[in-house]
Amino acid sequence: MVILFDGVCNMCNRFVQFVLKRDKNKTFQFASLQSEYGAGLLKHFNLSLANFDTVVVYDGGKIFTQSDAVIKILSNLNEIWKCAFILKTIPGFIRNAIYRLFARNRYKLFGKSEQCMIPTEDVKDRFVDNTKFISN
Repeated sequence: MVILFDGVCNMCNRFVQFVLKRDKNKTFQFASLQSEYGAGLLKHFNLSLANFDTVVVYDGGKIFTQSDAVIKILSNLNEIWKCAFILKTIPGFIRNAIYRLFARNRYKLFGKSEQCMIPTEDVKDRFVDNTKFISN
């Protein structure tokens, strides 16, 4: 599974660090939405290339966005986070309204970086930013 995230968003970068720390099975790889891979995947699925307002999970040829993406990520982590699938019982329009509220205000609340996060050596192999998305 690949997580696409807003590479200049401080909240998004913290979320990536959160996932890296708890993804003991190395289920996820990462790419910024601004990367060549991210742009290719967004284009393939007809998602906006200009408005990075959602985290995206690409899994088995399918795309998950907004709260579905967050639930997909959390439910594949170790420990208590596996219980996140319970959030699916909340109707999607409610979950996504809350998600969009945070997404709209993420730069105000957490700030914005001048450049995309540069992964450290110990996690560099988990990032696919230097490759192009090739659809199956």
